[in-house]
Amino acid sequence: MRDFLQFEKKIGVKFKEKNLLKEALTHRSYINENPSWAVPHNERLEFLGDAVLELVVSQELFVMFPNYAEGPLTSFRAALVNYQMLAQVAKDIELGDSLFLSKGEAKDKGRARDVILANALESLIGAIYSDQGYGASRKFVNKFVMPYLSEIKEKELYRDPKSSLQELVQEKLKLTPNYKVLKEFGPDHAKTFVVGLYLGDKLAATGQGPSKQEAEVEAARETLKQFKHAVHKP
Repeated sequence: MRDFLQFEKKIGVKFKEKNLLKEALTHRSYINENPSWAVPHNERLEFLGDAVLELVVSQELFVMFPNYAEGPLTSFRAALVNYQMLAQVAKDIELGDSLFLSKGEAKDKGRARDVILANALESLIGAIYSDQGYGASRKFVNKFVMPYLSEIKEKELYRDPKSSLQELVQEKLKLTPNYKVLKEFGPDHAKTFVVGLYLGDKLAATGQGPSKQEAEVEAARETLKQFKHAVHKP
């Protein structure tokens, strides 16, 4: 069995049941290549970890901002738990170095890899919860996820790119952005969608993500960047 001692030190969690950690780090693709693997893939733990993560972040935001209404709290939470942010946290703790992946998945360095990392981080949170309870998982989230809140506020990453873009495009161009799925690929349990954002008949940008909604957000974010770049051109 792989030695997880260094990884446990990095995250500050010493697992009582090592197989829970092993399961959290096992991607479905690895099982396909190694059917006699001793533990299941991590999707059940991902399901659990997703719920635990949302609860911890919701609780922390609720306490931190006693005068904020539901809307801003929801926006902050969405920015903290989207797959890009979770993938960044996974990179911070070098989670990818410990993952069990198929040879093909191990070579992928694009956005599909970020989705795998984000899902694995949720699986890890589910494993911590299963092994040591809510307190330990809350401590982990506070240590590695919540510190990104200051950056989210400073850069206004909590603002919905689709709404911001629609306001801008309607004001400047008198148009409404349209989104169209251009492509989808991958297995049913881990599909990736490519969405095109059109301004009139013109393709302004494309976005990619694990759902149509997230791909649309990526396309809107990319189009906003183009607008800002055009404004700041000398």
